[in-house]
Amino acid sequence: MALTEKGAARRRRKVEALERPDYGWIWKPLLALVVIYLLVTVALGIWWSRPPAAFDVEQATAERRGEAASSPAARGAVTTTSLMTVVSTLLDKPGGYLRNDIAPPGLWLDNMPQWELGVLNQARDLSRALPAMEEGDHPVLEEVVERLDGSSRDWLYPSTEQRLEQALVALDEYLVALGESGGAGFAAAAGLAAWLEQVAWRLDDLGLRLSASVGSREQLRNLDIATGDLPPRTPWYRVDDIFFEARGTGWALSRLLEAVRRDQADVLERAGVSGEWEMLVAELERTQRRLWSPVVLNGSGFGIFANHSLVMANHVIRARDLARDLVAALEAPPAGLAAPEALEDEGPVEPPVEAVERSEDAGGESPPPALASPEEAREDERTGEPAPLSEPDEAPVPEADQDESTIPEADQDEAPASPAEGDPDEE
Repeated sequence: MALTEKGAARRRRKVEALERPDYGWIWKPLLALVVIYLLVTVALGIWWSRPPAAFDVEQATAERRGEAASSPAARGAVTTTSLMTVVSTLLDKPGGYLRNDIAPPGLWLDNMPQWELGVLNQARDLSRALPAMEEGDHPVLEEVVERLDGSSRDWLYPSTEQRLEQALVALDEYLVALGESGGAGFAAAAGLAAWLEQVAWRLDDLGLRLSASVGSREQLRNLDIATGDLPPRTPWYRVDDIFFEARGTGWALSRLLEAVRRDQADVLERAGVSGEWEMLVAELERTQRRLWSPVVLNGSGFGIFANHSLVMANHVIRARDLARDLVAALEAPPAGLAAPEALEDEGPVEPPVEAVERSEDAGGESPPPALASPEEAREDERTGEPAPLSEPDEAPVPEADQDESTIPEADQDEAPASPAEGDPDEE
């Protein structure tokens, strides 16, 4: 009987195990997979969030041109290759283009996508200025503008990556045309002022948004910022986004300005703005200094926490002022071509007095005795002829009784004009 009960209990346990299985062991490998996935995505996120280093524009030009680098290219080759390098960096950096990602870890990141936005804005601004800089007419430049002006978050066809690749193909075609004999290239100083004006506007907008994250308006007034024009205060979770957009803007703009300086060196030298141009590049390079804090801090004053947004706003506003000064210098007329209004303000210019030598053969009357040389006066004394106006026997004539006949010829010319013909104040 006991054996029969034990057998029946074993059968019931088997039936219950089959009908109601115990899956308690499955959560352990699933938990391990989730932990591994999170560790991998966090590591990738840290790696992908590191901004790329600055590139050398001359080296980038040599690599892009390849075998044609040994032959000279038209003006604008360095600017074109630098724009191509900036655009290709968005595609080739670790993680590729992240702004349109819809899956982790790109979906979780916000610093690098904002950095990409700053770089893309500068590439768009320069591409719009290229047709004005070009001496000839290249329709391929309009294609570059069209490809770069699309949405930065497109992930369906055509995605942002595909349009960036198409823009690179068009720029490469234009670079080949610059290397050919007879290529038009950039015109000297054409479009520079308009492009720098757009750069100054972009920097001014960034400076205002960076300053809006600062709580104290007194600190902003010390930076010569109009606090009344500031946008609403930036939320704390958006402070790092604007900060990294400014870093991307500074990274791309410093490289593009350096490239334009190489192409337009003679123009900047004639305008006398080479030093200011280098100062602008140096100011933008300061925005790329290493951020030692793992997060963007928003401290105040001389507290224990720094205010990274305020420091970045200082560099950006300084760069904006330098860009505006360059625009004014490039738009000013040459020194030799002053405006008519400026000439009128200078007042009348007296003609130079030139000494005239009287020739011995020249005809005409002799100079008045009063203007005779000392040698002629002594000769008159020896001959006994008295000089006019010096006769001692002649009585002085009162001034009222003198008429024009008694006034010597030399004195008639210096006689004052009548009140009717003289100064109106004497009437």
